[in-house]
Amino acid sequence: MGTATEKVWRGSKLSRSLYALGSATIIANLWRQHGPVLALSTIPAGILLAVVPTFFIKRRQRHHRERGFAFSGDCGPKRQEEVMAVLPTRALGSTGMGITQIGFGAWAAGGGGWSFGWGPQDDAASIAAIRHAVELGVNWIDTAAAYGLGHSEEIVAAALEGFAPADRPSVFTKCGNVSDPRDPMAPPRRLGDPASVRREVEASLRRLRVERIDLLQMHWPAEDGTPLEAYWEVFCELREAGIIAAAGLSNHGVALLERAEVLGHVDSVQPPYSLIKRRARADVIPWCAAHGTGVIVYSPMQSGLLSGTFSAARAAALAPEDWRRKSPDFSGAELERNLALAEALGPIAARHGTSVGAVAIAWTLATPGVSGAIVGARSPSQVDGWSAAADLTLDGDDLAEIISALELTGAGEGPTRP
Repeated sequence: MGTATEKVWRGSKLSRSLYALGSATIIANLWRQHGPVLALSTIPAGILLAVVPTFFIKRRQRHHRERGFAFSGDCGPKRQEEVMAVLPTRALGSTGMGITQIGFGAWAAGGGGWSFGWGPQDDAASIAAIRHAVELGVNWIDTAAAYGLGHSEEIVAAALEGFAPADRPSVFTKCGNVSDPRDPMAPPRRLGDPASVRREVEASLRRLRVERIDLLQMHWPAEDGTPLEAYWEVFCELREAGIIAAAGLSNHGVALLERAEVLGHVDSVQPPYSLIKRRARADVIPWCAAHGTGVIVYSPMQSGLLSGTFSAARAAALAPEDWRRKSPDFSGAELERNLALAEALGPIAARHGTSVGAVAIAWTLATPGVSGAIVGARSPSQVDGWSAAADLTLDGDDLAEIISALELTGAGEGPTRP
């Protein structure tokens, strides 16, 4: 990352070549002007000219390495943390895309001031968090036109500005969840009207500053009377035209997936899935596995409840406009059960030397058929709190202990066992 603006200096091979060429030129001139005796007497000095600078270059390289720099061939130095990390990837269904097991979720980047926001959010912190995730190797970002009424998409575009094409992550977005700018605190309308979908796509392309969307998903089933077939046909046309690379459905059940698949392949599905919300394990995820459809699950830490840092006091202190204040998961007996589950994950996290949040995410990734998990962050430090899940594998004992914790605490809903 950032290597285009680095001060590049040449390493020892080029330096030795230049010094050797200079020495040879000096010897040749002396031979012509003063004869062979004087010319040959300068050879030891020429050797020193070639060797001594190399010694100091090597010493300078050691000096830089000790201070956290890396070298690539004859060019450098680069900060080691600026070297792109490589994380494990999985196929996103049959799209041909390989995605890292964790993607960055930009919901909170939409900021406050709308009905499903997370409260006030600093744009600079959002941009820093996205860039940090990409520098750690995350190769896809999930956003939506609904998040902050398009503000999240604008933040994603700003965060990715200046990235080389080879380093740029894929960007997945969603449409069909439309808020009224005159009353942003009112719940979004779930619109499937084909003309509305096309307008949203044009707006997303403009905000994201791209010519093609890597994955477009219908955010929720339409509630404006538009049948699934009408909006899914638009998705298939957009994919055929190359305006989107892949088409998917978010929050759609198996019955709707079956209807969509008849018209055109469903590339990806985005269901809620966590240790607390486990229903997709019983139907949507197996359906996707059987149809070659990718699965990118959202809220694997259940919006922070399973991060290992959440508490009843923090729930009480949520911003007035934070949507979690209205969720039963964040109050009363359900909150107590959810926090008890998070506490039960602590010993597993300790064994692996990682965070409770990473264990919660890794559990979702251990489910056959899951391609990746969307994890949000409001700052670079929050990214560091879950990034270890990208290559964390839970063993049989870990999974058995989690099943026991689910049954003991009674937290959540859905199957506790495979």
